[in-house]
Amino acid sequence: MTTAYQVLPRMAVVNASDAPTMRDRVVDAAVRLTSEVGWSQVTMARLAEQVGVSRQTVYNEVGTKPGLAEAMTLRELDRFLGLVSVAFDEHPADLVAAIRASAEQVLVHAQDNRLLHAVVSATHGADTELLPLLTTHAESLLVAAKTVIAERIVPYAVDLEPGELDAAIDMVVRVVLSHVMQPSGSPADTADAIAWMAGRVLR
Repeated sequence: MTTAYQVLPRMAVVNASDAPTMRDRVVDAAVRLTSEVGWSQVTMARLAEQVGVSRQTVYNEVGTKPGLAEAMTLRELDRFLGLVSVAFDEHPADLVAAIRASAEQVLVHAQDNRLLHAVVSATHGADTELLPLLTTHAESLLVAAKTVIAERIVPYAVDLEPGELDAAIDMVVRVVLSHVMQPSGSPADTADAIAWMAGRVLR
């Protein structure tokens, strides 16, 4: 299935010293405005004013408002999955440790994520226009996350049939995402619980 949310199994590392592109500046401004005034108040004209460019420049970079929403979501997805890849790189011989580290890093990042907080507020009725960021694309986001995890698991010795492994990956991804949206404990404690659960299934 082809989707706009397909991503590479190994995320590129971006040098913090690299100057942001115009697209980055537009998306940054969109996230900032969304968190400050709500998605319904984000317009191309307002974005252009924030960035200090023409409205046509904003359209050239992200297209329509749905295109802007997709650009925002894709960038955050890349950041989250980049953390997952780093965690797996740090634990090449211990799959459960890699899963635990991935979960903790994702949950820590989620705590201060401005776009995610805006989306969660929308699910509570604060800004219903933002809901498509979470609902319309939810399945594609889930598929992308599962694809990355499945590809990173390949080097590990896992004694499960393909269908069983897919079910295990689905379970872990859904549990992590549920805690991203509605935390019930600290990232460390939640990651411990997820690792315990994964360990029971994978070992």
